[in-house]
Formats: sequence, structure tokens, C-alpha cells
Amino acid sequence: MSDTAEQAADGSAEQPVEETAEQRRERRRMAWRGARRVLWRPSFRSTVGERLARLTDAAPDVYDLDQPVDMYGNGIVETLEERVAGLLGKDAAAFFPSGTMAQQVALRCWAGRTGNTTVAMHPLSHPEMHERHSFSTVSGLRIVHPTREPRLPSADEVHDLAEPFGALFVELPLREAGFVLPSWEELVAVTDAARERDAVVHIDGARLWECTTHFGRPLDEIADLADSVYVSFYKSLDGIGGAALAGPKTLVDEAKAWRHRYGGQILQQFPTALSALIGLDKELPRLPEYVDHARVVAAAMREGFAGAGVPWARVHPEEPHTHQFQVWLPYEADVLTDAGMRQAEETKTSLFPQIWDRGGPGLAFTEVTVGAPGLEWTAQDVRAAVTDFVARLPH
Repeated sequence: MSDTAEQAADGSAEQPVEETAEQRRERRRMAWRGARRVLWRPSFRSTVGERLARLTDAAPDVYDLDQPVDMYGNGIVETLEERVAGLLGKDAAAFFPSGTMAQQVALRCWAGRTGNTTVAMHPLSHPEMHERHSFSTVSGLRIVHPTREPRLPSADEVHDLAEPFGALFVELPLREAGFVLPSWEELVAVTDAARERDAVVHIDGARLWECTTHFGRPLDEIADLADSVYVSFYKSLDGIGGAALAGPKTLVDEAKAWRHRYGGQILQQFPTALSALIGLDKELPRLPEYVDHARVVAAAMREGFAGAGVPWARVHPEEPHTHQFQVWLPYEADVLTDAGMRQAEETKTSLFPQIWDRGGPGLAFTEVTVGAPGLEWTAQDVRAAVTDFVARLPH
């Protein structure tokens, strides 16, 4: 009997080694980094060297690098604040290290001014879903929900809310519902309804930059519907991080005092501010193009899944409201994530670079973003990549 046969007989034959969770994550990261064709290449998958190179290459185009570094919010930080206030048509703006801090401060300030600590917001809003219920836990605010439907609340729902509230919090777009937006008329009606209830309106505009195409309105006209607006510099503008809160000067001055109390008065923030200015110059003008092409990609995905014979598939919204949307498929999340990883490894094309999340028994979804690399994809390219992806799924 051969050695191999003897090992098999006594059970000592070498078995395939199962990957650990950490090894699996690293394999996915390397597969997605190694892909040559992608719809979007997020900066958080870059190396430190790559990120620094992009920053230093573009910095001279947006700021005089012979100016002194910032100290506690002056210099380049003030330049960024003035730029944001102008884009949003607001009196002033304050830079914050994070959106979590910016919105904590904004709603806390409004509660002090209105005398009402109740905030009306959707339960899928970012502070509720991803910030560990930060408003109620840290700032002592009370949250009420005008609706639980996977969309922004309607004017009737805001008008008929059974108890008083001091502020209406509106996330544009509502990410967890599929990056969805109301119509312009609906948004105007909602903000009017809040004011009829003697409430102020705050816009969570982490992704406000890409909403102009859907609304057919410039940024300042959208922001004019709100008393205060928060915007992010890294979600759509590819910045290192950071956020800004824009609104009346008296509110912004108060917000800066609370920023200090919350630990946001940081000595120097010029790398983050530089990356934000670069994003405003380089990425902001291109966002409408990304939104338009996301609609091409979404339609081609629907066609691809139908042509590949998938029993059920959903692209949501059918016509994306921004350059981001969801895809839903009737498989377990791990199966879909593994298929995407293998497609990237074997073809160097990464159709779905994000992991998939469980949406129900045998059902999962992922988010798709179309950025600059995605503009190179034709509808046929998308359909072909979908066909290849589906071929890697169990049948």
C-alpha cells in the first residue's frame, strides 16, 4: 500500500486548511486592490504612500503652500469654511473633525435655542444606525420617528406627528433606504410642514454634494430649505476626513464653542483641510457625471441579471437618485461576497467591491458606487461582468 493510501486509510491525509476570518478579509482586500477594472476605487483601500502622493500632487492647485500651517482652526481651515459657506449660501461654516461631532453640536445648539430637546428623524438615519444612538446617549436629546417606511417622511407625517419637536432632521439622501431622495416638491412641503410646527430644519448632507442632479437645483437652493446643513468631505469628495456645519453666523459661533468642549479644537488640520479643498475642486464638478452614468450602470445590471437567468434580482432605486444604489439578490451574503472576491482575483474585474449584507433568509444586498473609473464602463461591459459574476454563484 502506498504512503498516500495508508494516510487515507488511517485518516492522517492532509486536509485543506480553512482560512481564518482575518485571512479571508486580507484575501478580499488584496483581490479588490488588485482589480484593474472597477466602478469605484475608494481611497480607504489605498496605502499611506498612495494617499500622501495624491495629496501632495494636487495641493499646489488649491492652496498657497507657502502660507503658515493652521493653528486651532485658522489659516487653511478658515479658507475651507468660507468656501463651504459660499457653496451652500449660508452666513458661515465651521470645520469639524467628524460629522458625528458636527451634528451632535448642531442639534444641541438648536435645542438650546428652541427650548425643545425632541428631534424628529427617520430611524434609518445615520446617528441612529451607525453612531450608537449618539443624540440621546451623549447630548440628552429625545428622538421621535415621523415614519418607519424606507423613505424620507412626508409632509403629512411631519405635520401630524403626535407631539411637539424642536428640530426636523432630514438625511439627504437616506443611505440605508437605498440612497433615496424625495422629489423637490416633497422636500419643500416637508420643510414647510416642520416650520408650521415651529421647528427648525437640519439637513444631514453627508452626501448632499451629489443631490443636485435629482433635484435639478444648485446646492445653495437646496441648502436654503434648511436652517443648518452638515456636509462631509470624504464620502463623495474623496477627502481624508472632516466635515462642516453651515448656518447662521450666531449658530456657527456657538457651534465653535461646543466644538472646543467636545474635543474638536485640534492644533493642526491642514492635511484634512487640503484634501477637502482638493475634493471641492476636483470631485465636486464631476459628481453630476457620476450620477448620470450610475443610471446607465443600474439599467445594464438589471438587464444583465435578467439575461443571466437569476430568479429574482432588484436594483434599488431602479433609476438611482445619486451615484450610489443598492443591489439585492436571493443568495446568502457570504456566497455573494465570495463570488465577488473570486471574480476580482481571476478576471481582475471587480463588479461588487463591497461585502454583501444579509437582508433576510436567503437574501442579501450590497451598495454600488459609480465614480471616475466607472465612466469607462459601457452598458455592455456591465452586462458581461454581471454574467460572469452570476456564473460563479450556485445553481
